[in-house]
Amino acid sequence: MSEMFKPVPWTIENLVAAVHLGSLRLPDIQRPFVWEKVKVRDLVDSIYRGYPVGELMFWNVPGDEDTKTIGTTSKTQTAKAKIVDGQQRLTSLYVVLTGQPVVDDDYRKERIKISFNPLNERFEVSNVAHEKSHEWISDISTVFANPLPARKAFLERYKAQHELTDDIENRIEMVFQKLYDLRKFSFTVVELQSNVDREQVAEIFVRINSEGVSLTQADFILTWLSVFWDEGRDELETFSRNARLTPDTVTELTGEKTKWTPKNHYIAPDPGKMLRVIIALGQNRGRMRNAYNALRGRDPRTGVVVPENRARELALIQDAQAHALNSTNWDDFLRVLGRAGFRSKKMITSDNTVLYTYALWLIGHTRFKVDRSILREVMARWFFMSQTTGRYTNSPETRIEEDLARFADATIGDATAFVGILNQVIDTVFTSDFWSIRLPDDFITSSTSASPAYQGYLAALNILDANLFALHGKVRDWMDPSNGTIKDVEGHHLFPRAHLDRLGVKGIKKINQVANFAPTDWPTNLLISDRPPLEYWPELVATRSLKGDTLKNQMFWHALPDGWENLEYDDFLNKRRFLMARVVRDGYKRLCDPEYQPNVEQVTLSSDESNSINVTLAELVAAGVLKIGDLLSSVDIEKESTAEIIDGGLLLLGEHSFDSLRRAARADGDEHSDGWDYWILNGDSPKTMREIAEMYLVTLNH
Repeated sequence: MSEMFKPVPWTIENLVAAVHLGSLRLPDIQRPFVWEKVKVRDLVDSIYRGYPVGELMFWNVPGDEDTKTIGTTSKTQTAKAKIVDGQQRLTSLYVVLTGQPVVDDDYRKERIKISFNPLNERFEVSNVAHEKSHEWISDISTVFANPLPARKAFLERYKAQHELTDDIENRIEMVFQKLYDLRKFSFTVVELQSNVDREQVAEIFVRINSEGVSLTQADFILTWLSVFWDEGRDELETFSRNARLTPDTVTELTGEKTKWTPKNHYIAPDPGKMLRVIIALGQNRGRMRNAYNALRGRDPRTGVVVPENRARELALIQDAQAHALNSTNWDDFLRVLGRAGFRSKKMITSDNTVLYTYALWLIGHTRFKVDRSILREVMARWFFMSQTTGRYTNSPETRIEEDLARFADATIGDATAFVGILNQVIDTVFTSDFWSIRLPDDFITSSTSASPAYQGYLAALNILDANLFALHGKVRDWMDPSNGTIKDVEGHHLFPRAHLDRLGVKGIKKINQVANFAPTDWPTNLLISDRPPLEYWPELVATRSLKGDTLKNQMFWHALPDGWENLEYDDFLNKRRFLMARVVRDGYKRLCDPEYQPNVEQVTLSSDESNSINVTLAELVAAGVLKIGDLLSSVDIEKESTAEIIDGGLLLLGEHSFDSLRRAARADGDEHSDGWDYWILNGDSPKTMREIAEMYLVTLNH
């Protein structure tokens, strides 16, 4: 047997007792408790049924240094062993059997209660229904605390509603005993001996967890930091905890006077998220796997760990972390998000956009010495572009690595070069085609909260100092998170749902298109009720003094086409998407130039815009107009391009799939059309996709 470890049987009863007393503790190389409650339920259910639930691993090193306790109670014994693998399972068993709260990954105390039905032997996460039911034990910790009174109490509740026969009572008694005997379930524990050092333990931890998908590369880096820079890991934990708390709360919890915390309205970072910022700034890397390999100091050619390499990478991380966790830097950066028109976390569709923009802000500040006022403006434009386009939503590590590479040849300290590089990227993204083609296309969605384009539209309204729909109050004031729990102002239909239902418009996705929403207050929504726009809009105009420039501004801000109240619903959606895109464009122009004044006069849409199709590939597939396996060919016969309709309403072209004809056309070399005239459905009577869609829309409307 290896001198490094030995297998030892531990019953659940002994494990829970050791955790409760403090002789078994969690080392700082582990993570917070992050399991979902349903996984806790599944673990208890598996043990109850005698299923295998894996081994545990402890490290037999006495002493309390560098350990954390499970649970929130004080411990009476000195640590004799530390948990290397199995924290989530042990924590789950501890809280379920003892009823004690734990501190979760949001740094909150939480009870996890599991309910049990003795009649059908089912476990569930406890809820109000279980607490009221006569057939459920709402919290099984009561059984382990005192089984006889718990069984008696259950039988009394059961008899109040049901006939209790001898057979049922005997069965319940056996099931209660089986539940209580969970304490006797035996785990095989692999105990690492005291001669194993911290670096070996960290290596073992990484190896046993790298076989699955439960840990991220950030977890491995945090483990590495615990071994080689423990105080740095503690700084990250403290920063992340305090980002959720006010200074007064931290003062109360720690007993130390705290004047500042990183708490904000945009993001509640955890250590892994902050690592993304630190790695980008310190190592100039986006891919966490590459960052971890560099930190280990392993030579990529020989595979040998070089201590000098490890020390160099650690120094880079230490310097970067000092900048990233600096209170002045953090607060200055957050002003960027407000400057870009974003008011709260509700408007952020990807935390990575915040994190990577912060990394670039720090690079501009530390490496290129950009004046803070100039840095705020260029980074506000960058964030507006990144958030509106979802730049860091898909493959974020690859994208930020590409962005970091743009500065490789720039001279350190050259502030002009830094600003120029970012402006060049923004100009490359925000082209005329973006405003007139891609952005209107991005508004074809029913998800307001997950739509970068729609949140960009709301941000533009804030930048433009817009009023709410049919009101004189400002959009930005109603979105201010410091105002408390004001009724939602982002989800009110211009064409009410009941009205559309009467018109025969079916499907929640169709009704809840983002182009059918306008920010207004709840009383206005009640006034609108289910009435058609032709009825309520003239009334609002007359009763709320919406005339002259006020009315023009309302029409402009809320992207209302001329005579919109008389339009067919599909026509309204189509025209409004293009006008919403123009609002976003003008908001960006105001962001670039505070003196910019948009033209609020009613605009006439171009013929290309008016001819756009208000339906998606997925809708055509769902309606049976297109079928999986249908082939489309390019209108340009010289290209001989063929695309295939596949699952999900996607178009497969070569090895890549696309969710719109326009994107597929771009990939095939077409730079101008919206794609509907570019693709032809093959068959006995080939038709352009525009012809196919228009026939479908005619059928739908009649």
